[in-house]
Amino acid sequence: MADDYAEHLRQHDEILRGLAAMLAVQHEKNQAYDAIIQEQREMNRDVKALLQQQADFNQDVKTTLARVETLLTRMIPQGDNGRDA
Repeated sequence: MADDYAEHLRQHDEILRGLAAMLAVQHEKNQAYDAIIQEQREMNRDVKALLQQQADFNQDVKTTLARVETLLTRMIPQGDNGRDA
């Protein structure tokens, strides 16, 4: 019976060592995942800033186009059906 108990304790100890080893590996993986997530967050912030810059640029282009259209309208006389009167 003492041998059964010792074997039982040995098996439990073996299981606990295996679980502790798996936990250590999982902890390392979790740290790597945390680093990847942080990098992704930083990239997302950079992309958001670039998208805002692009939106600002697009607005500037639209404003410039509207000004050019206004100038062209003022410079090109509009007659009846495109004919001078």
